[in-house]
Amino acid sequence: MRKSVENLSTSKITGGRRIPLRTRRKYETDRYPNEPTNGAQLTITRRVRGNNNKTALKSIDFVNLSTGESKVKKSKIIKVLENATNNDYKRRGIITKGAILETQEGKCRVVSKPGQNGIVNAILLKE
Repeated sequence: MRKSVENLSTSKITGGRRIPLRTRRKYETDRYPNEPTNGAQLTITRRVRGNNNKTALKSIDFVNLSTGESKVKKSKIIKVLENATNNDYKRRGIITKGAILETQEGKCRVVSKPGQNGIVNAILLKE
């Protein structure tokens, strides 16, 4: 059974040193996760692969809320009720895709990726 290159031990079973075939490329490097919170709108733009740009949210206080009858309205976020991504995110108030938010219109579920798209779109949940 072969291990993936990322998880290889640096030493062989014989005690010899294992040298990687190549170093990590710039496009393979990881970034710290962008975790948008509730607050005054603050965005950042970063350069990504292919000379493209990504606009990411650091904080946001409004959500584009789809009410179901093909109407979208802007609603103020009150707080994060649930976040299935991570139990710690609920306590910290991090907004990710799938998070349940409390807004002025009622409860809603986030359907966009605010850390990558720069907007928060949500659909209203039926009570």
